[in-house]
Amino acid sequence: MRLLIVTAGSRGDVAPYTGLGRRLQQAGHEVAIAAHGRFAELVTGGGLEHRALPGDPVELVRARTAAPSPDAARAVFTAFLDELGDGLIEAVAAGTDVLLTAFGPVPLSRAVAEGFGIPSIGAYLIPAVPTEEFALPGWPDGSDLGPAGNLAAGRQLIDRHRSLYAEVLPRVRAQLGRTATSAKDNDSWPVCHGFSPAVVPRPADWPPEVRVSGYWWPATPPEWQPSSEMLEFLRAGPPPVFVGFGSMDPSQRERLTDVVADAVDQAGVRAVVQAGWAELAPSGDDIRLVGDVPHDWLFPRMAAVVHHAGAGTTGAGLRAGVPAVAVPMLVDQPFWAARLHRLGIAPRPIPLPELSADTLAHALRTCMDDPAYRERAVELARRISADDGAADVLELIARLAG
Repeated sequence: MRLLIVTAGSRGDVAPYTGLGRRLQQAGHEVAIAAHGRFAELVTGGGLEHRALPGDPVELVRARTAAPSPDAARAVFTAFLDELGDGLIEAVAAGTDVLLTAFGPVPLSRAVAEGFGIPSIGAYLIPAVPTEEFALPGWPDGSDLGPAGNLAAGRQLIDRHRSLYAEVLPRVRAQLGRTATSAKDNDSWPVCHGFSPAVVPRPADWPPEVRVSGYWWPATPPEWQPSSEMLEFLRAGPPPVFVGFGSMDPSQRERLTDVVADAVDQAGVRAVVQAGWAELAPSGDDIRLVGDVPHDWLFPRMAAVVHHAGAGTTGAGLRAGVPAVAVPMLVDQPFWAARLHRLGIAPRPIPLPELSADTLAHALRTCMDDPAYRERAVELARRISADDGAADVLELIARLAG
């Protein structure tokens, strides 16, 4: 079958689907990933077809940040979604039998799949079905609101997410000759969640067609090799810590560069620092700057990982069996940061506004000096390794093919 995986956003919103795509490809399917143009090499490097979606997520973040008012920021985002809708229609029209979609673009994905008369499956990196057991990622403080409160908060978040597409969906449906969508909150639409039940157990009140499948690990290009400089740095001393904040607002560059350099010095550690979208550039004899390095190679060589607690980076750290320091900023990051702390893998999260050289150095020493953090991380990594994240997806596709 011709499978199209649709995702939009940062690198972390794309990379896990390269691993899922490879598994689906190995099962005999033709697999393409529809993602922004800046991720073409990431997709094709995994041996998959790339179908370009318009827009640049980095420029979107910058434009929304620079917008003079909330209305202006919303207008920027609506224009982005308009282009995304057109691009998604073109991607599906290139040949698709089944569409798999990330949570972010799901309203568009389901509308377009319906317009083409093809089935679709949710392939989510975050919990995105309301439940009584916890408030969904994106709820402001991430606190437990009790069964009724958690369920209401989850429904509110889903409604809010759908409302972002309110101006775009009617035009997309009209373009496809449709006037309504069959998507309902209580339908039997299948969803697979790409994280381990050892990290977030499947809520008992989720519908039967909603599953927690296990992580989808990014595909590593077979020709990738670490640089000689990186290998030399790793051999030159004790295991360093990793520091990276992913797709963070570039306006934080100067402050975080200073914070990281000072924290590394205070904690008495060596560090591998990933520049990321913010283009961090701390300097020092004990710091090695890197660009994109496969986490499955790098993280097992680290003493601890400091990150923004995005879904993909959180999973990579858990897979490596190393303790973490979470510095959440927005959306799903506070959820995963709180989960790491609850699992005993990380000390209390440090929200970005509270990050300083002192708080970061203290957190680093805490998770490195107490062996319980690493012991729990190693045990959880063992449990995660038993998951087969693609099995549920393959089963659903086989059911559709039958």
